[in-house]
Amino acid sequence: MNADYLSVTDFVKSKNLIDAVDKKRETLVADTAKVSEELEKVIKNSTNDLVIEGHYVADVVPNNQVNLVFVLRKDPVKLKQVLEQRGYPENKVWENLSSEVLDVCLWDAVSVCGPNKVCEIDVTNKNVEEVVEQMLLVLENKETCKIGAVDWLTKLEQDGKLSEFMQHF
Repeated sequence: MNADYLSVTDFVKSKNLIDAVDKKRETLVADTAKVSEELEKVIKNSTNDLVIEGHYVADVVPNNQVNLVFVLRKDPVKLKQVLEQRGYPENKVWENLSSEVLDVCLWDAVSVCGPNKVCEIDVTNKNVEEVVEQMLLVLENKETCKIGAVDWLTKLEQDGKLSEFMQHF
Protein backbone atom coordinates (compact mmCIF):
# COMPACT_ATOMS: atom_id res chain seq x y z
CA MET A 1 0.00 0.00 0.00
CA ASN A 2 1.45 3.32 -1.06
CA ALA A 3 -0.02 6.04 1.14
CA ASP A 4 0.82 9.45 2.54
CA TYR A 5 0.07 10.43 6.14
CA LEU A 6 -1.58 13.63 7.31
CA SER A 7 -2.34 14.66 10.89
CA VAL A 8 -5.36 16.97 10.96
CA THR A 9 -4.03 18.67 14.10
CA ASP A 10 -0.67 19.42 12.46
CA PHE A 11 -2.46 20.46 9.25
CA VAL A 12 -4.67 22.93 11.16
CA LYS A 13 -1.66 24.46 12.89
CA SER A 14 0.54 24.63 9.78
CA LYS A 15 -2.21 26.27 7.69
CA ASN A 16 -3.39 28.46 10.59
CA LEU A 17 -6.96 27.17 10.26
CA ILE A 18 -7.77 28.18 13.81
CA ASP A 19 -11.12 29.73 14.65
CA ALA A 20 -10.56 30.41 18.35
CA VAL A 21 -8.72 29.43 21.49
CA ASP A 22 -10.71 27.52 24.11
CA LYS A 23 -9.12 28.79 27.31
CA LYS A 24 -11.15 26.48 29.55
CA ARG A 25 -9.95 23.38 27.70
CA GLU A 26 -6.52 24.88 26.94
CA THR A 27 -6.83 23.99 23.26
CA LEU A 28 -7.24 25.48 19.81
CA VAL A 29 -10.57 25.36 18.00
CA ALA A 30 -10.28 24.56 14.31
CA ASP A 31 -12.34 26.30 11.66
CA THR A 32 -13.81 23.06 10.34
CA ALA A 33 -15.24 24.64 7.18
CA LYS A 34 -11.80 25.95 6.20
CA VAL A 35 -10.13 22.68 7.23
CA SER A 36 -12.55 20.76 5.04
CA GLU A 37 -11.97 23.11 2.10
CA GLU A 38 -8.18 22.82 2.41
CA LEU A 39 -8.27 19.05 2.85
CA GLU A 40 -10.35 18.69 -0.31
CA LYS A 41 -7.52 20.40 -2.20
CA VAL A 42 -4.94 18.04 -0.68
CA ILE A 43 -7.06 14.98 -1.50
CA LYS A 44 -7.69 16.17 -5.06
CA ASN A 45 -3.98 16.77 -5.71
CA SER A 46 -2.71 13.60 -4.05
CA THR A 47 -1.32 10.85 -6.27
CA ASN A 48 -1.27 8.36 -3.37
CA ASP A 49 -3.89 7.16 -0.94
CA LEU A 50 -4.04 9.32 2.17
CA VAL A 51 -4.16 8.21 5.76
CA ILE A 52 -5.70 11.14 7.61
CA GLU A 53 -5.49 11.01 11.40
CA GLY A 54 -7.42 12.98 13.98
CA HIS A 55 -10.42 12.68 16.25
CA TYR A 56 -12.59 14.99 14.15
CA VAL A 57 -11.65 13.69 10.68
CA ALA A 58 -15.25 12.65 10.03
CA ASP A 59 -16.25 16.29 10.42
CA VAL A 60 -13.78 17.62 7.85
CA VAL A 61 -13.31 14.96 5.17
CA PRO A 62 -16.23 14.60 2.73
CA ASN A 63 -17.88 11.19 3.10
CA ASN A 64 -17.51 10.48 -0.62
CA GLN A 65 -13.73 10.79 -0.17
CA VAL A 66 -13.62 8.29 2.72
CA ASN A 67 -12.84 4.64 2.06
CA LEU A 68 -12.55 3.49 5.67
CA VAL A 69 -12.43 5.04 9.13
CA PHE A 70 -10.54 3.33 11.93
CA VAL A 71 -11.71 4.35 15.39
CA LEU A 72 -9.01 3.42 17.88
CA ARG A 73 -10.31 2.64 21.36
CA LYS A 74 -8.43 2.32 24.65
CA ASP A 75 -9.52 1.01 28.02
CA PRO A 76 -10.49 4.18 29.94
CA VAL A 77 -8.52 3.17 33.03
CA LYS A 78 -5.34 2.91 30.94
CA LEU A 79 -6.28 5.98 28.88
CA LYS A 80 -6.58 7.98 32.12
CA GLN A 81 -3.02 7.02 33.01
CA VAL A 82 -1.75 8.06 29.57
CA LEU A 83 -3.51 11.43 29.67
CA GLU A 84 -2.28 12.16 33.19
CA GLN A 85 1.29 11.22 32.20
CA ARG A 86 1.01 13.69 29.32
CA GLY A 87 0.14 16.39 31.84
CA TYR A 88 -3.40 17.05 30.62
CA PRO A 89 -5.45 19.24 32.98
CA GLU A 90 -8.01 17.27 35.00
CA ASN A 91 -11.01 18.68 33.13
CA LYS A 92 -9.46 17.67 29.78
CA VAL A 93 -8.67 14.18 31.10
CA TRP A 94 -12.28 13.62 32.14
CA GLU A 95 -13.68 15.13 28.95
CA ASN A 96 -11.58 12.69 26.91
CA LEU A 97 -12.54 9.80 29.17
CA SER A 98 -16.24 10.56 28.92
CA SER A 99 -15.92 10.62 25.12
CA GLU A 100 -14.18 7.25 25.18
CA VAL A 101 -16.62 5.61 27.61
CA LEU A 102 -19.67 6.95 25.75
CA ASP A 103 -18.38 5.98 22.26
CA VAL A 104 -18.47 9.58 20.99
CA CYS A 105 -15.85 9.21 18.23
CA LEU A 106 -17.34 5.90 17.11
CA TRP A 107 -20.84 7.39 17.03
CA ASP A 108 -19.61 10.46 15.09
CA ALA A 109 -17.81 8.32 12.51
CA VAL A 110 -20.79 5.99 12.01
CA SER A 111 -23.21 8.95 11.83
CA VAL A 112 -21.18 10.68 9.14
CA CYS A 113 -19.74 7.77 7.15
CA GLY A 114 -22.16 4.93 7.83
CA PRO A 115 -21.46 1.61 9.54
CA ASN A 116 -19.95 0.02 6.42
CA LYS A 117 -17.04 2.47 6.40
CA VAL A 118 -16.14 2.31 10.11
CA CYS A 119 -13.86 -0.16 11.86
CA GLU A 120 -13.37 -0.12 15.62
CA ILE A 121 -10.10 -1.41 17.07
CA ASP A 122 -9.32 -1.89 20.75
CA VAL A 123 -5.69 -0.75 21.04
CA THR A 124 -5.40 -1.45 24.76
CA ASN A 125 -2.15 -3.31 25.45
CA LYS A 126 -1.10 -3.18 21.78
CA ASN A 127 1.94 -1.46 20.40
CA VAL A 128 1.88 0.64 17.24
CA GLU A 129 3.11 -2.23 15.06
CA GLU A 130 0.31 -4.51 16.25
CA VAL A 131 -2.32 -1.86 15.56
CA VAL A 132 -0.94 -1.15 12.08
CA GLU A 133 -0.86 -4.89 11.35
CA GLN A 134 -4.51 -5.22 12.37
CA MET A 135 -5.43 -2.25 10.17
CA LEU A 136 -3.57 -3.73 7.21
CA LEU A 137 -5.36 -7.06 7.65
CA VAL A 138 -8.67 -5.21 7.39
CA LEU A 139 -7.51 -3.21 4.38
CA GLU A 140 -6.35 -6.43 2.67
CA ASN A 141 -9.73 -8.08 3.43
CA LYS A 142 -8.01 -10.72 5.57
CA GLU A 143 -9.90 -9.62 8.68
CA THR A 144 -13.42 -8.27 8.97
CA CYS A 145 -14.18 -4.78 10.10
CA LYS A 146 -16.15 -4.58 13.35
CA ILE A 147 -18.09 -1.92 15.20
CA GLY A 148 -19.78 -2.27 18.57
CA ALA A 149 -17.13 -4.68 19.85
CA VAL A 150 -16.01 -2.36 22.66
CA ASP A 151 -18.21 -1.77 25.71
CA TRP A 152 -16.37 0.28 28.31
CA LEU A 153 -19.48 0.91 30.45
CA THR A 154 -19.92 -2.81 31.09
CA LYS A 155 -16.18 -3.30 31.69
CA LEU A 156 -16.04 -0.40 34.17
CA GLU A 157 -19.08 -1.80 35.97
CA GLN A 158 -17.56 -5.31 36.14
CA ASP A 159 -14.29 -3.83 37.43
CA GLY A 160 -16.11 -1.79 40.11
CA LYS A 161 -14.95 1.50 38.62
CA LEU A 162 -18.11 2.81 36.98
CA SER A 163 -19.15 5.09 39.86
CA GLU A 164 -15.65 6.65 39.96
CA PHE A 165 -15.93 7.51 36.27
CA MET A 166 -19.59 8.54 36.24
CA GLN A 167 -19.14 11.13 39.00
CA HIS A 168 -16.98 13.14 36.58
CA PHE A 169 -19.30 12.98 33.57
